[in-house]
Amino acid sequence: MRYLKIYVILVGTMIVWGFNVSFIKILVGHFMPATITALRIFTAAATVFLFLGLSRSIRLPHAGEWKYVFGGALSSVVAHHYFLAEGLTETSATNAGLILGLGPLLTALLAAVLLRRRPTFIRFIGFILGGVGVGFTVLAGSEGMGALSAGDADIFLSILAQALSFILIRKAAETLDPRLLTGYMLFFGSLILFLISLWKEPDGLASLAGAPMLTWFIFICSAVFATAVGHMIYNYAIGQIGAAETSIFMNLSTFFSLMGAAVILGETILPSHFIGLLFIISGVLLGSGSLEELILQKRHSRLRAEKRS
Repeated sequence: MRYLKIYVILVGTMIVWGFNVSFIKILVGHFMPATITALRIFTAAATVFLFLGLSRSIRLPHAGEWKYVFGGALSSVVAHHYFLAEGLTETSATNAGLILGLGPLLTALLAAVLLRRRPTFIRFIGFILGGVGVGFTVLAGSEGMGALSAGDADIFLSILAQALSFILIRKAAETLDPRLLTGYMLFFGSLILFLISLWKEPDGLASLAGAPMLTWFIFICSAVFATAVGHMIYNYAIGQIGAAETSIFMNLSTFFSLMGAAVILGETILPSHFIGLLFIISGVLLGSGSLEELILQKRHSRLRAEKRS
């Protein structure tokens, strides 16, 4: 299978992103949210540029590429993280999880409109199954979806901004290394978030003092492995297999975030969570195109065998 290695690495990335939800929950419990988010993303940007510097892959974007750098920074970093933080203060985790589960479907719709890449019927079914799986996973053990609130609109804007950024990354990948694009996006996005934090959290920097060493260890793990390495891998995959096809893997992070909460925070895993996982895996197999690719591969092998005989 042509993209098997990328698929495996994406699953690993989703495991890291899932556990990162618990890491972020710990961090915002010790620090002011906007301030620690800006610092975490800036640390991630420094990590990306260190990696690219060692591999001698750093260059300035060309004139036509800056629009993707700033567009990606504003959508993927600033708007996504700002509206997500704002929304979570006004809505339930259940509502937020269900709305965030719309990400792959929104990405597929934007890819169809803006990139003229319409998903096949099989892939569209995959996006639907993934959404159903997210619904099972999020609603399991909860009291159901709460009443709609202003926070829900913020969460929707957050996932819409992220979906739009995936389209920009796909376009930019035609000429710009997605890993380099990731570094620039994180750098400029962190600066803008830091300015926002100075406005919203005047005492944010003071809140950094006195945190235990374990918290800073969690911060480094989150910034380096989840944000820096994770986004480099994810954005590289967008350039290789497409925005919509890559986004379907994000449904896996919903399940792995529950696993992380169980391991790190002691929260409960229920049997219905695994029902959701089955739907999510089915959605990934169909929505990523891996099943179609496997079918085509077997068909070509059969045709070659028939020609030899």
